[in-house]
Amino acid sequence: MATTTVLQDELRHKHDELAGRLAHARSIIARPEQTRRGCAPIDQFNAGTSRHLHAVDEALLPAVSSHCEGGSRLVHDYLPAAKRLEVLLFHVKAHEYGSTWETTHEWPTLWGEVEEALDIQEEKEEELVSRLAEEASDDVLLLVAERLTAAEQKAPSRPHPYLPHTGLPGKVVRRLARPVDAIWDKVEGRAVGGPTRPPHKAPGLLGQYLLGDPRFPEEPADDTRHNEPGDR
Repeated sequence: MATTTVLQDELRHKHDELAGRLAHARSIIARPEQTRRGCAPIDQFNAGTSRHLHAVDEALLPAVSSHCEGGSRLVHDYLPAAKRLEVLLFHVKAHEYGSTWETTHEWPTLWGEVEEALDIQEEKEEELVSRLAEEASDDVLLLVAERLTAAEQKAPSRPHPYLPHTGLPGKVVRRLARPVDAIWDKVEGRAVGGPTRPPHKAPGLLGQYLLGDPRFPEEPADDTRHNEPGDR
């Protein structure tokens, strides 16, 4: 059983960030007949949430499948919540850019559905991490945390709810989708920004051991001048 909370802390920080982005995005007010085309807070919330979901697919789900008893079932139970959130992110973007298919949706209703779906996804994600912490070691959790951060740096910036999420097909889809998403973001002028790396505390003794990165305290400079032979 793991004792480190680095993975839980990182994911909690990420969801706090996404909740803040959601609050900013839904605070944008416009007349009903206006779209919010090119609205930076909405684009950044959509991109940030999409990247996080792709990173979970890339780094967390394989670890749960490999290290948890019944891991495949746990992953299977998680995926509907993630896909539901991705579908809603797709609707947010369509609504933002004035799709005629979105005329029946009102912004307050849509944002309420997004908030609910984000909360459910977070709960499912926490269940996966809790099981992983119960059945895996500290070095596994540290590795997953590092892989999650690295995966988010390279994740697609748009939701892809109907494409594969797991296994080799999921990896291939994410690799192909990232440059395509980047091209369309540039064409549409979306202000998607980039993922932010959460602040990390200096690792403790156990973390230094597991990471193979010992850190020794600096010795104070010795200003005492030693006389060499011949000095007076």
